[in-house]
Amino acid sequence: MPPPTSPSSAHVQARPVKPLWVALGFVLCALGFVGLVLPGFPGTVWFVLAAASFARGDPRWEAWLLSRPVVGQLVRDYREGRGMPLRAKWIACICIAVAVGFSLGRIPVLIGQVGWVLVGLFGMYYITLRVPTKR
Repeated sequence: MPPPTSPSSAHVQARPVKPLWVALGFVLCALGFVGLVLPGFPGTVWFVLAAASFARGDPRWEAWLLSRPVVGQLVRDYREGRGMPLRAKWIACICIAVAVGFSLGRIPVLIGQVGWVLVGLFGMYYITLRVPTKR
């Protein structure tokens, strides 16, 4: 049976973890910025995860991320359940189709190709029918 922990010892143990959350937030931010530039690589999901990491590590960094002009709005829209603009949905679906199309020939096994097409179709289904359209 482990020894009981007092609130002060739990606080001391959690303290070293906070910088790791902040570091993870910066890594996820970097992936998000790459996703804003590279077609076929999503950016929003990384920023949402970065904001969650910053919230656990240091709320000041979360506030910084949410204050960024484009990125902050994407994260706030996701958190509030507003969804994606129709144009972004189109771009995302086209990028998925192009990425699957270009990479399909590199998969040597038919079952892998079928699986990859199904993954792409599921992504397009999810974006078009499950994610709300922001007007």
